[in-house]
Amino acid sequence: MLSRWAGVFQIAAVYVGTIVGAGFATGKEIVEFFTQYGLYGFLGILIAGYLFIFIGTKMMLISSRIHAASYEEFNEYLFGKKIASIINLLFLAMLVGVSAVMLSGAGAVFEEQLGMSKHIGVWLTIVLAIAVLIFGTRGLFAINSFVVPIMISFSVLLCVLTIGNGGFLESLLHIPETGITVKVLFSPFSYTAFNLALAQAVLVPIAYEVQDQETIKRGGMLGGIFLTIILLSGHFALMTLPNIADYEIPSAIIMKSAGETLYWVFILVIYGEIFTSVIGNIFGLERQISGFWKVPSICIILLLFMIAFFISEVGYGRLIGYLYPLFGYISLLFLVLVWRSKVE
Repeated sequence: MLSRWAGVFQIAAVYVGTIVGAGFATGKEIVEFFTQYGLYGFLGILIAGYLFIFIGTKMMLISSRIHAASYEEFNEYLFGKKIASIINLLFLAMLVGVSAVMLSGAGAVFEEQLGMSKHIGVWLTIVLAIAVLIFGTRGLFAINSFVVPIMISFSVLLCVLTIGNGGFLESLLHIPETGITVKVLFSPFSYTAFNLALAQAVLVPIAYEVQDQETIKRGGMLGGIFLTIILLSGHFALMTLPNIADYEIPSAIIMKSAGETLYWVFILVIYGEIFTSVIGNIFGLERQISGFWKVPSICIILLLFMIAFFISEVGYGRLIGYLYPLFGYISLLFLVLVWRSKVE
């Protein structure tokens, strides 16, 4: 029984670690998709939480049932082979690109917060990530099982520090002057669709290796619950800040009033969230590429990091500007197809 529940927690931790990126810790993602919409944002988080619990779990159960070893095989099941070949190329570009952005983010943490060279942060992240990925699934489980509880604890702590400052209920029930717009309505769906579409690179091979349906189901549900808690905690902590949309790192404003000790925890959490995203993306990419390129895993991992490093140096902003909207539409279709698929 203990072994099964250990497996459940490990799956949940990998799920959370893959979804949560630097945007969570900085608070920017939560503000952009939810907090700026007041009461509608709160309701949107509840919808997003349900989708993370239901769709994320269903995605892993389907992967296990059809024995999909990579997201490439999973997309072939959803879209059909012809369409999937195009979508998988787009997914490949996006995952490498996101990994590059995360590497650049790791470098920025070292440069802006620690006063060190950006390249020290980037190369340290690459070395540590390779050390984890050498152990495959065990390494992924181990690092996420360590980092994710810290993420959740910090998120709840941030909420507790701010919830007693006054104006909580007023901020929670605030209805923006713009009312309900199309953007407000689609926000929870586009947010979960985008994140789940990226997360399949990790969740699909994890489900393939675990196989036990009950463990996968409980792990997916627990991971979705954890993500909901993090979203709600972040939302509650951020919604009392005036002019919140003006801040690039709104969480940092809260940290300034919380003391120097907690600020360094904040830096650690940001880096931890970046790191789990990096290893999750590279893990998923390695699993896909190894399916048609029979070379040692370490060679694929090194190649992926070299490409990601190069992109992080030359800049990825323009490419992201073109690909993200297209990827967003495909992600919504992905969400609908998973929703409609049956788990036997």
